Amino acid sequence: MKHKSFYIILGCEAIICIMLQLAREALPQFFSTVIAFPFEQIGILLRILSLSGSTGNFISIVIYTSLCLIPVLVFFLLKKKRSLYPEDALLAVFSAVLFAVLYFMINPGLLGEYFGTGIGHSAGKALLGGIAYSVLTGYILIRVLRLFFSADTNSLQKYLMILLYIVNIFIVLFVFAVQFSNLLDSFEQLRAGNTGNEHRLGISYVFLVFKYIVDAMPNFLIIPVVFSGQNLLHELSADRYSEQTVFCAEKLSRKCGLALVITALSNVGYNLLQLVFINKLSVANSTVRIPVFSIVFLLAALLFAQYIKENKQLKEDNDMII
Repeated sequence: MKHKSFYIILGCEAIICIMLQLAREALPQFFSTVIAFPFEQIGILLRILSLSGSTGNFISIVIYTSLCLIPVLVFFLLKKKRSLYPEDALLAVFSAVLFAVLYFMINPGLLGEYFGTGIGHSAGKALLGGIAYSVLTGYILIRVLRLFFSADTNSLQKYLMILLYIVNIFIVLFVFAVQFSNLLDSFEQLRAGNTGNEHRLGISYVFLVFKYIVDAMPNFLIIPVVFSGQNLLHELSADRYSEQTVFCAEKLSRKCGLALVITALSNVGYNLLQLVFINKLSVANSTVRIPVFSIVFLLAALLFAQYIKENKQLKEDNDMII
């Protein structure tokens, strides 16, 4: 897939995430928490259908059962196609989890009885969504690991290319769903803590947006780094000793360094800007960011680029001798 096309996909994903978060603010009864999506919405729709009458109740039961049995159907399809692996049993577990999760989403009044009165509906739904996603991601992770260990070099490069696409998808999801949700929550907390002084909160809102940008910056800058990594993988699969491969490796290391510099400067700039306007702010958040992971990744990229350059030089020397 061309990078331009994938940028468009990521942009659409970001818009959808923002719309879902705004819908959560406008319709909190339908969007209580991100991790409960789409189980919460399915449960609400099935509940509405069930309460519409006897026919609607029957249809809702059929839909509920069919949705929960999808993992079991996948299990039997895999059984016909190939020999089963131990991790395939997680499909049956996922099916059982879906029965429980969707049942509680359809009947949210039972959450307090089962989990205790100390946990609210939103927290209970988040817990249920987390359980469902943990089983699903656990199965996918184990299957992917099995593919990795049984693959040759070319297949591993293809898998890594796909994995890098997935990394970018999750980065956009985290920035525009999780972190954007935190921004909206911080707006609400600021309003709740300054009742009667709303007309003085303008600059505080601006700085909360700045904080969101600074917090999202390290994650968002991973996207162009990942694209550079994909370019390097493409050149490695074509000719690992070419000039273009060396160029892509050096470009990757430069982008890693640039991302690290931008992250550090944005953090410094935000803290200094807060200091200038501190007497006008209703909330201040001083942060000290030490991007250890980014530093390690930069060193790894620099080392990898050096290895590629030395290997190319070694091959050229061997070719001259021959």
